[in-house]
Amino acid sequence: MTLLSADFDQPTGYGRILRKLPHAPDVAAIVEEKMLSPEQHSIREINMGMYAFRTAPLLAHLGQLTTDNPHGELYLTDMAAVLNGAGERVVAFKTHDASELLGANTIAEMATLDAALRTATASRLMASGVTIFRPETCVIDADVEVAPDTVIEPFVQLLGKTIIGSDCLIRSYSVVENCTLGDSVLLRQSCILTDSTVANGAKIGPFAHLRPGSEIGEDAHIGNFVETKKAKLGKGSKAGHLTYLGDAEVGEGCNIGAGVITCNYDGVHKHVTHIGSGAFVGSDSTLVAPVNIEDGAYIGAGSCITKDVPAGSLAVARAHQITKEGWVAARRARQKAEPLNPSH
Repeated sequence: MTLLSADFDQPTGYGRILRKLPHAPDVAAIVEEKMLSPEQHSIREINMGMYAFRTAPLLAHLGQLTTDNPHGELYLTDMAAVLNGAGERVVAFKTHDASELLGANTIAEMATLDAALRTATASRLMASGVTIFRPETCVIDADVEVAPDTVIEPFVQLLGKTIIGSDCLIRSYSVVENCTLGDSVLLRQSCILTDSTVANGAKIGPFAHLRPGSEIGEDAHIGNFVETKKAKLGKGSKAGHLTYLGDAEVGEGCNIGAGVITCNYDGVHKHVTHIGSGAFVGSDSTLVAPVNIEDGAYIGAGSCITKDVPAGSLAVARAHQITKEGWVAARRARQKAEPLNPSH
């Protein structure tokens, strides 16, 4: 039997390793916490719960385990003493980093282990050339990859299989999960990104939300309070303010005005909006999918677009403005001339 052990300053709650001789690999027994003698409480070498057995001796002596213990259970750890008694060899090797193998029997212990592992992840990234301000405030999963010369500000969460390129700036309070960011990406404050990709040089946020399936092109811009879902934004295109792009394909060099909405859901099915390269969509426009805005087309502000717009065309879909000069003064004059009604 071979087992893994560790020296621990606070061994309470763990079984102890009893060595045959000090500083020798051979083990006499593993003693659980509740069965320790007063002298054995001073032992600091603990059982980490990882074992390797030769199968034949294990199966030959497994029946010798008993429930003669405070819990009335069969302890696999008792096999150390059983095998010793049968003339088999039992050895233990110490790990150099006990934090990787400590148990988590309480929420507090789990939090302690989590903090230690995340500290190790942050240290590894910083050693490779990543700048992390206040790493103790950041949550970075072990599988996250970050290239050198990227800067991560306090209170950032990088989760799952996220991959971030070099020379990026991830500003505070952003949460990135299972995303791929290219080089020189700027992620401004308080952005939420999930299952999305952002190409080189793109700028996101602040307060932007990239939902699953979003693909933001090179040097593109997703701005304040813009939400995307299964949306592709071409190179150099911009959606700066208060916009929703869902199930949308946007070409290169487009300008999406403030408050533009792609109406992608008809209550039963989702539909796609296509916006060609170089198109300009005026503020507060609604694009009712399925609809195609072809290359270089212009959409007048405040329009509700339900039909395809040919390349290079201007589409305006709103009621005509009516202006009545002098209307305010005439209304006030009428109000003054009307007798007061006590019932009002």
